[in-house]
Amino acid sequence: MPAPEAAQPFAPERDQRPAPAPDFSTRNPDWWRQAVVYQVYPRSFADADGDGLGDLRGVTERLPHLAALGVDALWLSPFYPSELADGGYDVIDPRDVDPRLGSLDDFDALAAEAHRLGLKVVVDIVPNHTSHLHVWFQEALAAGPGSPARDRYVFRDGRGAHGELPPTDWQSVFGGSAWQRVPDGQWYLHLFAREQPDLNWDHDEVREDVRTTLRFWSERGVDGFRVDVAHALVKDLREPLRDLGALGLDGEDALTAVPPGTHPFYDRDEVHEIYRDWRRVLDAHSPPRTAVAEAWVPGARRALYARPDELNQAFNFEYLQAAWDAEAIREVITSSLAEARAVGASATWVLSNHDVVRHASRLMLPPGTDENAWLLADGHAPHVDEEAGLRRARAATLLMLALPGSSYVYQGEELGLPEVADLPVEVLQDPLWEQSGRVRKGRDGSRVPLPWTTTGPSYGFGAGGAWLPQPESFARYAVQAQDGVDGSTLELYRTALRLRRKLLDGEDLTWAQGTPPGVLAFARTDGWRCVANLSDVPVPCPPGEVLLSSAPPDGDGRLGPDTTVWLA
Repeated sequence: MPAPEAAQPFAPERDQRPAPAPDFSTRNPDWWRQAVVYQVYPRSFADADGDGLGDLRGVTERLPHLAALGVDALWLSPFYPSELADGGYDVIDPRDVDPRLGSLDDFDALAAEAHRLGLKVVVDIVPNHTSHLHVWFQEALAAGPGSPARDRYVFRDGRGAHGELPPTDWQSVFGGSAWQRVPDGQWYLHLFAREQPDLNWDHDEVREDVRTTLRFWSERGVDGFRVDVAHALVKDLREPLRDLGALGLDGEDALTAVPPGTHPFYDRDEVHEIYRDWRRVLDAHSPPRTAVAEAWVPGARRALYARPDELNQAFNFEYLQAAWDAEAIREVITSSLAEARAVGASATWVLSNHDVVRHASRLMLPPGTDENAWLLADGHAPHVDEEAGLRRARAATLLMLALPGSSYVYQGEELGLPEVADLPVEVLQDPLWEQSGRVRKGRDGSRVPLPWTTTGPSYGFGAGGAWLPQPESFARYAVQAQDGVDGSTLELYRTALRLRRKLLDGEDLTWAQGTPPGVLAFARTDGWRCVANLSDVPVPCPPGEVLLSSAPPDGDGRLGPDTTVWLA
């Protein structure tokens, strides 16, 4: 195996000269096509005022970390006023900042500093629902049945002799009925927490208000939007409302059981007219603002959200959910590229986010593992070897970053953070815990605040403690512990992102033929090659200059299990 430039194949490249990168500047409206976007969960990123909750000033102070990492954009999860019934996705005012996280001036300062550092800014938009504390919903409760104020939401009379039964059998994603009764006897729809009433997208005022929100943030310098629950805006509200049981359906997992686009409240064909309307709003700015859809729908349907006259991109959850299996991942990559290409979009790749178990832990779980049962067992059944999980996560990262398209990186994965599976139940904040009757532990384990230093009450997250407890093991994952350390996960990410900018060319790949079982190998259009050994035995490394490897070679120069290498 030819030696790389550094002393070891996995050591960071020390060439600090600016790479001749693709054009990610404001002059290029297509900067998003092969960007690396870093997701910031603001409440868990950095705490500037020491109250234990992350804030916008904390994000601004830590932006040099993102610039040094080499990402192209940051995506901010919701920072709007919220009572945190769902981690900030219960929005009281979509055009303001939660005072616990800062102010609009703080947001402007964040955006200005990000742009000074060459980073794009993407913000979450939550169009399916509001908080129950939103002024509209408070008006609806006060106005009573049949009022115009209630038409902005989905209110219905109940069934039964006295209206005591929900209008339909629709279920909330968080557990239980998707309908909540109010004191005057009517029921309102909430596909998520009861504090998140669904908006009625048949209402012109709802549509215009979201247009206003898109313009508001675009005019403050936002470069793009991540669209929460993009597939759920439109519901079939024709009377009588249809029960899922009568259709043989079981919520979101049964989209394929009905003709495409006809589910009562998921992925209806009419939702695309909304996004075509949004595209006209986004294109009115220079350069046009971009958007990416969170749409949990089958691949061919997901691609529709990414058409040129809609939202540019859609998250690829098939890739995130794929088992650590070469053939399964190859199939997902091939189909995802084809689906994106068919509509003129670029593919997206993601391994972790604020809603799933971190991939340093998840990828080590045996196929078929019930992740909720694993969390309820505090991560002990089965036990996950953190060292082995980190090795696999590093290999998965290099594989993802070599693929054509955009990569979305979740905060802390550049440190190799595992899931904090053993959070005590008394500290849990996710509504999934209570709303499921305390049988689903929820997503808090992926939202534990980041460690920046090896000591301190919150490992540098802030001057005080943290809103979720950090394990002692976070000290060895801290930025301070990894910065400048050859072979660290942080330096692996920095090197990979620097190399990626130099090597990007085109949006295609060519699969290698005749690879050993469990091995993925492909070439990009400029000859850059990626080889990933997902098997449990070492394999010969193909000839070529080793640019970067997720782990050192074995004594015979072979590619070990759970190892990815980039070759020139």
